[in-house]
Parts: sequence; structure tokens; C-alpha cells
Amino acid sequence: MNAGFAFVDVPGVRWDAKYATWDNFTGKPVDGYLVNRIAGTRALVAALEMAQEKAESLGFGLLLWDGYRPQRAVDCFVRWAAQPEDPATKARFHPCITRAEMFEQGYVATRSGHSRGSTVDLTLYHLDTGELAEMGGGHDLMDPISHHGAPVGPAATANRQHLCAIMEACGFRRYDSEWWHYTLVDEPYPDTYFDFPVG
Repeated sequence: MNAGFAFVDVPGVRWDAKYATWDNFTGKPVDGYLVNRIAGTRALVAALEMAQEKAESLGFGLLLWDGYRPQRAVDCFVRWAAQPEDPATKARFHPCITRAEMFEQGYVATRSGHSRGSTVDLTLYHLDTGELAEMGGGHDLMDPISHHGAPVGPAATANRQHLCAIMEACGFRRYDSEWWHYTLVDEPYPDTYFDFPVG
């Protein structure tokens, strides 16, 4: 792994690296994910340690779905977008738009901030039960319901606000179209898109 990067090993932080599994919008493991682990810049890891402490004070833990994403994974998404629709993954991840529109509407990019190593996709879980917090929609649901400020009901709205407050207090900025997506404001490699595998 690049010297400026590390796996996220923070007490209380769980992970489920979706693109290393069959449980993602492409329907299969994605190029560049050799293990089910979350990696990122050392600055990202340090910021997540602070975020976990703040989450714990509210009775939550952090669950990570993605961090550093190799450019080859992004290229895999581009190739996938040119293939025929899969009704099962479309219904779950992009029910109202086509694969091409996922890029046009900013849900997937040909050059992703994840490849710079300081962006993370995550949610909250309840420390007392281990259950995921209600967020009004799952990871990578490419739909207006995933936007910050979407009408998702009181519990989900409160949980989204908790996550946003935690992350912004720890040096992250949100992505308005995806409630789960945050990037370090002072990322160490703002102009570099890495392509070493996660593994």
C-alpha cells in the first residue's frame, strides 16, 4: 500500500466494503478490491478516530462502506455503465434513472474523490443493539431521497443530521446528493488519483 495510506483500524468502527462483495450496484466484486477492508490516507484514519469518539458520545458507532477506491474500480464502473440493465440491481440502486444518468446526475464519476484517498461512505449504528440507524434509504441508492434535506421521516432525518454534525465537526464536508458521502476538507492528495489495489 502507498506509504501515506493505511487500513482503517479504529476501535468501534465497523466496515462492510461493498465493492469487495457481490452486494453493490454492479452486482459483483469490483476491480481493485482484493480484500473486504477499508483503506484511506492516514489523515482520513485520524479524522475517523475523532468522528468515532463523537459518535460514541451520542450512542452511535460508525460503519464504513467505502474509503479509498482505486482508479481501476472507477474504470470498471464506466465499463459497467455501457452494459445492459440488470432489473434486480436497477430496482434497488437506481430505480428511476438509467446507468448513463447515474453519471450525468453526479452519483457516479469518471474521476472519483474516493481515488484521492480521503473520502468515505459511511453510516451510523446503535451501540446498544448493533443495529444500523434508520437513514431513509441505503448505500448507493441513486435517487433524490438520498439527498441531504430529502423528506425521509423524523427518525431518519435526525440520524442524517447526527452523522452530518459528527463528520463536519471532524473536518469533513458533505456531498449534497449522497447522505453517506464525506470528504476531508484538508485532504493530503487533492490532485492525485491513485490506482494501487486495496489488499
